[in-house]
This record gives sequence, structure tokens and C-alpha cells, in this order.
Amino acid sequence: QTTFLVPDANGWCSVCLSRPFQLEVKMQVEYMSFSAHADAKGIMQLIRQAEPRNVLLVHGEAKKMEFLKQKIEQEFHVNCHMPANGETVTVFTSPNIPVDVSLALLKRERAVGPLPDSKKPKLMHGTLIIKDNSFRLVSPEQALKELGLAEHQLRFTCRIHFQDPRKEHETGLRVYNHLKSILKDYSVQHLSDTSIMVESILIQVTVQSEDPATKLLLVSWTYQEEEMGSYVTSLLKKALPQITA
Repeated sequence: QTTFLVPDANGWCSVCLSRPFQLEVKMQVEYMSFSAHADAKGIMQLIRQAEPRNVLLVHGEAKKMEFLKQKIEQEFHVNCHMPANGETVTVFTSPNIPVDVSLALLKRERAVGPLPDSKKPKLMHGTLIIKDNSFRLVSPEQALKELGLAEHQLRFTCRIHFQDPRKEHETGLRVYNHLKSILKDYSVQHLSDTSIMVESILIQVTVQSEDPATKLLLVSWTYQEEEMGSYVTSLLKKALPQITA
């Protein structure tokens, strides 16, 4: 079976001579002129020019190929394979995919907090738009506007049970004071309906109908606040204030 690449109006395609079909090649292809019967010196020169991350040796005497394989790995520090006939080689790659980030999204993320440490990248929430073989990361609002879509709000809710014989508003006040003392760098509000807001995280206190002494905390957040929501939930699970009658 012989397969080769040929250019066409849309780019490159792979043509198999033993079977009448063509396969579209969805990757960048570059043409290089070299001899198909190059010796070891010619192969080394080709690797030096092409700078590949992986090399496969597929034709030659076993001992000479093994020597060349070791020389390639030592000189160029790349993976070199010498597969036997019928053997499958898996090549792992780490492709770099360029993504354009909108200026508005960068400004919004910067306004939320300090610039991220290069060693600890900051998580950025946005919407990835793939169009015309290009990638753009924009704010959800901009993506909805461009695509003509309506917004749907998705919230996650965690339920926490604990014992407290006091009334709901008293329990809510105690939870509020507890979070206020721990989260000093965050906005913690006690609302008129006895619910609590930590930034955009909503905490509500309800009563179990079968047991008024068992209180239920409903902690909810949007997907954008997943990290903060998980943090507040862990605080409530591990360190709720000791409540006695």
C-alpha cells in the first residue's frame, strides 16, 4: 500500500494507490526537498533543519538503525522510534493553540483582583468561540450578543444539615456573624429576609418540618463562582458555630 500527499484547491489530501479514495488532511503540511535514499549524514541534516519532536526510523539494517537511533536521541534530545513491521507507535504531542482574548474580558478579570502570579495562573471565565479556524475567548455577554442567544442562569446548591433549637432568624444571624469573623476580606451581608450573601454566594436558613430543631442551610452559587462557593461550603461544614439551647 502506497500513500502520498497531493495539493488540491482546498489544501492537501492523502491519496492511497491501493484503494480508490482520498482522505482530507486536517493539519499544516510543509514541503521539503530531500532524497528518499539519504544516508545517516543526510538524515541527521534533515532532522537538524526540520527540528521535529519525534523521529521514526522505518527502513534499514537493524544494527545501523539502532546506532542511528541512539545518536539522534543523544544529539537532538528527541524521541526516536524504530518500530518493527506491523508495530504501532503512539506519538504524544502538546500542540500550542493560539487563542485571542478580548480586551474587555481582560479588563474585567483584572478589576476583580490583582494580576496572577506567573507560577500560579489565575482562572479566567469566558466563552470560547471557534469560527473560521480561529479561537476567541470573550465574555459570556459578548458571546450571547454575537450569537444571538438568550441567557440561562445555572446555579449549584449544596444542602447542609445541623442541629439548632433557635428560630430561623437567630440561626441566620449566628451564621452571618460566624462568616463575617472569618471572611474579613470579603463582602458578607445579612439581608432583610434573613438570608446571607457572601459576595454573590447565597445562603438561606430553613427548618425541617418533621424536626424544627434541625436546620437546613442552602448554599447556592453560579458556575462563575464555583471556587468561592466550594470554599464557603467547606467553611460551614467544618466550622459551624457551636449552638446550644
